[in-house]
Amino acid sequence: MKRIIQFKIHKGENYYIGECVDLPIVTQGKTLDEVVANIKEAFNLHLEGEDFFDLDLASDPSVLVNFELEMSYA
Repeated sequence: MKRIIQFKIHKGENYYIGECVDLPIVTQGKTLDEVVANIKEAFNLHLEGEDFFDLDLASDPSVLVNFELEMSYA
C-alpha cells in the first residue's frame, strides 16, 4: 500500500505547474500558494468516491510536494 503520494511543482512560462508522480493529476496556479491549494483540491476530487484499496493506497495517504528549481550554469 502506498502511503506517500508525490507531487512535483515547476515553473512554466506563466504558471506554476503541479504534477502528481503517482496518479494522473495535473494542476496549475499563478503563485505557489495557489498551485498548492489547487493540488489539494484536485487530489481530493480525484479520490472522491474511490476505493483506496483498489488504487493500492493507504486509507490516509500523505502528500509530499517537491519544488523543482531551474538552474543556470556559468
